[in-house]
Amino acid sequence: MLLLRIISAVSSLLGGLLLIPGATAARAASARVSRPPNVVIIFADDLGYGDLGCYGHPSIRTPNLDRMAAQGLRFTDFYAAAEVCTPSRAALLTGRYPIRSGMANDTRRVLFPNSKGGLPPAEITLAEALKTKGYATAHVGKWHLGIHEGSRPNDQGFDFSLGLPYSNDMDGRPDLPRGASGSPTPPKDGWNVALLQNGKVVEQPADQTTLTRRYTEAAVKFVREHAGAPFFLYFAHTFPHVPLFASPEFKGRSRRGIYGDTVEELDWSVGQVLESLRTAGIAENTLVVFTSDNGPWLPQRAQGGSAGLLREGKGSTWEGGMRVPGIAWWPGRIQPGVSSVPVSTMDLFPTCLALAGVPLPTGRVLDGQDIAGVLFGGATLPERPFFYYRGERLFACRLGDFKAHFSTQAGYGQPKAEKHEPPLLFNLAIDPSEKFDLAPQHPDVLEAINRAIAAHEASLERAPTQLN
Repeated sequence: MLLLRIISAVSSLLGGLLLIPGATAARAASARVSRPPNVVIIFADDLGYGDLGCYGHPSIRTPNLDRMAAQGLRFTDFYAAAEVCTPSRAALLTGRYPIRSGMANDTRRVLFPNSKGGLPPAEITLAEALKTKGYATAHVGKWHLGIHEGSRPNDQGFDFSLGLPYSNDMDGRPDLPRGASGSPTPPKDGWNVALLQNGKVVEQPADQTTLTRRYTEAAVKFVREHAGAPFFLYFAHTFPHVPLFASPEFKGRSRRGIYGDTVEELDWSVGQVLESLRTAGIAENTLVVFTSDNGPWLPQRAQGGSAGLLREGKGSTWEGGMRVPGIAWWPGRIQPGVSSVPVSTMDLFPTCLALAGVPLPTGRVLDGQDIAGVLFGGATLPERPFFYYRGERLFACRLGDFKAHFSTQAGYGQPKAEKHEPPLLFNLAIDPSEKFDLAPQHPDVLEAINRAIAAHEASLERAPTQLN
């Protein structure tokens, strides 16, 4: 008993260093100093609303994400700001609908390797804004916001960058058979996409079976090396976008096949990042958000994911195309719970700036809102509209629990959009699968939504498209 008291006293004197496995005295001391929080955003690619255990998947094992959700805040109504990846990434990093930056596309046109476009240098990214407060910044994983000067990660505020310049199914070998990217056994050498570090080619073609592991090692190293000062890590996974590859340690492990293998390896990666924060003694000063860029790529069949009970998937403005998993974790600050408050990736920009003490940029419209009250106090937000764009065209709008569809189109396979006059109207709280049209019963709701759209369009200056 005396020995235990001595250990306890020494531990208190040293500020708890004995209770921080692997942490150096310098790191632990720095973690106790009041400073802006670290920010980690982990962004999956094409992960569906129903693909995690904590969102109901019966055969994909995600213990780390399930634990993160149990310890943090799991959102039921979390949205990507676009239905496909390039505009979704632009929206997350700028806090703005991609129609404002010229980064919206029409789903038939993406940022191909030979594109001349990209995120405009005039846009202010979350990395650029946080750097004004002394943050170290890193991008790890997929970029897909431009390959030319002004649009690359190191041009857009990131001190360090490691990853693919665009999607892993681009730069395909000329003799690849049709549909090879959606095969359960895609050819390992089928794509010539390069792995870049700070703009320099590290490996071409990238060995995609090693990507998740190498990304994770880089992310953990960044956390370890920057534990003594504020940092922002944007960790944008390549998978589960097709073609699907997993390391030997994970390949063949999941009941869900290769898709499940890649998601389970992604789950392992999340666990590694969270553990690195704990080991460095900075978990209690770090906001971690996990989400996805859009819904599942349904035409890939078994190599695509699941939107659960939501309708449709990637490429569409039905709920399955843009409502995605969303988990926020911050030990000691975010209390365990589930929130049905509608929020989006665009809210991360103003929220992180407020936490860091960085003023919002002037001279531009921001579409996100500070959601600290939701994260830390279980607050609700004033009713606000959320706009569902497919490319440059507004297809739908949510206001409160109601969502109006002015046009609908499946993500893939439907050549033309179907217009709806009057609009379709669904109560998402009662009918998240969007099956029961309530428009005849609620003309007042449609009027309110139309007023919200008119106010939005009055603030809208459409930038020239950057995706040519």
